[in-house]
Amino acid sequence: MTSILNRFNNLTQRIIAAVIGAPILLFLIIYSPYTYFAIFFILTLLTQMEFYNLVRLHGILPLRFLGCFIGAIIFCLTFFVETGEIDGKYAFLVFPLLATIFFIKLYKKNEKNPFTNIGFTFLGIIYVAVPFALLNFIAFSRGEYHWEIIVGLLLILWASDTGAYFAGVNFGKTKLFERVSPKKSWEGSVGGALTSLAMAYGLSMYFTVLPLWEWLSVSVIIIVAGTYGDLVESLFKRSMEIKDSGKSIPGHGGFLDRFDGLLLSVPFIIVFLRLL
Repeated sequence: MTSILNRFNNLTQRIIAAVIGAPILLFLIIYSPYTYFAIFFILTLLTQMEFYNLVRLHGILPLRFLGCFIGAIIFCLTFFVETGEIDGKYAFLVFPLLATIFFIKLYKKNEKNPFTNIGFTFLGIIYVAVPFALLNFIAFSRGEYHWEIIVGLLLILWASDTGAYFAGVNFGKTKLFERVSPKKSWEGSVGGALTSLAMAYGLSMYFTVLPLWEWLSVSVIIIVAGTYGDLVESLFKRSMEIKDSGKSIPGHGGFLDRFDGLLLSVPFIIVFLRLL
């Protein structure tokens, strides 16, 4: 499938991948909380493993499988605590698991920078697994599973990305953050903001689980934090001296490329929905 798509230009690949992938993802989110759990559990593992594989290209040696295992445990715990199937006290199991990272690295011989490797193991958990796990708190933020919120977040994020892409291609002149991402422009950001807000307004008319002002507030968070998430991932790729995080999604790069805006938006969205 990927080899067939590679025959097309980048825009065509992006469109085909979105037309095929987005409906499948949305269907699994809508069908039941357990199909939502399954697809995001897989996405957590794939994205976290992609992160670890990328840093290994730079000579860093994180504990990939232990890091992914801990990330998976965090995702599972948050989901099943929210569904009420396990007691919240079991979340404390995460802490001794995290401590084992230090114990294992203590017995690794001939490593020049063990604490750098430890640090990147933790970073894979914090940067990737924790935001995906926080999605579970967002999905259940109104007391029970509401697929509308997760679908809404994705649609707003995709609208922002799409608007920014086309506005940037057609009108982009003023660089947004040239040192980190030379192709991003203020015009693209404005285009993304407008499409994001328009999507939030449209969602409020059909997904009444959140009122209009909350959908618009979530949209603003995604516009700001999502842009920074994109820039942070661009900074990460530049530091690793790579163009894309992978080729898993034709036209979009890797999983980190696709979900970078979500990873930094989710911590702010959960604070807004659960605390404010």
